[in-house]
Amino acid sequence: MRVVPSEEDSLRIAVISDLHLGRRDTVDHFGHEDSSFLRFLCFLESEFERIVLLGDIYETLTSRAPYQQVAELAAARAAHPEIVRRFSSPKYQYIHGNHDLITARTEAAPEQWVLEADGVRLLFTHGHAHDWIIRRARFISEWGVWLGAWLRRGGMHCVFRAFDQWDAALRGAEEDPTRCTFQRWALSRAHEHQADVVVTGHTHLGTRAEHGDRLFLNSGTCSEGNFSFLALDTQRGQYSLHQRW
Repeated sequence: MRVVPSEEDSLRIAVISDLHLGRRDTVDHFGHEDSSFLRFLCFLESEFERIVLLGDIYETLTSRAPYQQVAELAAARAAHPEIVRRFSSPKYQYIHGNHDLITARTEAAPEQWVLEADGVRLLFTHGHAHDWIIRRARFISEWGVWLGAWLRRGGMHCVFRAFDQWDAALRGAEEDPTRCTFQRWALSRAHEHQADVVVTGHTHLGTRAEHGDRLFLNSGTCSEGNFSFLALDTQRGQYSLHQRW
């Protein structure tokens, strides 16, 4: 696990995650025309000093044959060249998730990023380390994603949706912060890194929840045509979730 610390002056930060950019085939979850998403990125770049890409930016687990993550990453990047080019700007900070874990090897993408600005310590992590299957038997999770892609290719969408709902339940994400095991896990990570704010993705459930002197945030998802992002202003102490722009 790589943790990249950083210190900055006052910052306005946008956070997006879970784009699942694929090769534009029948199992591509992205759901945007690239031109539309590029306009969204232009908006973020004009309004924020930094943009955090908080994991599962690319979909690399849905290849036709298993264990083709490197090839799937290359195919996804080739399918969305202008978006990929924008992501190479210094404004962007990339943190890998579980669907684009291969970027830890190919691009040295970290699993976590710690930032201090205006006396506020922020921890950014995708959140897949919460899932016990990923922690203990990652191959089961990856085979599940691969099988789900074949269910969609075969037109078995009802079976896929049931499978996807079961997978979402395993993530432990709840709107009620008192019942949400994902939030409890994230707050334990915040405590471990002495962070005031912990920022996550993974669950596709955009959330803002205060827990005493700590704040939990989840950026939601920009897949399936969604525009969900977090706006963080460390100087003003403003942290908000947006579902449109």
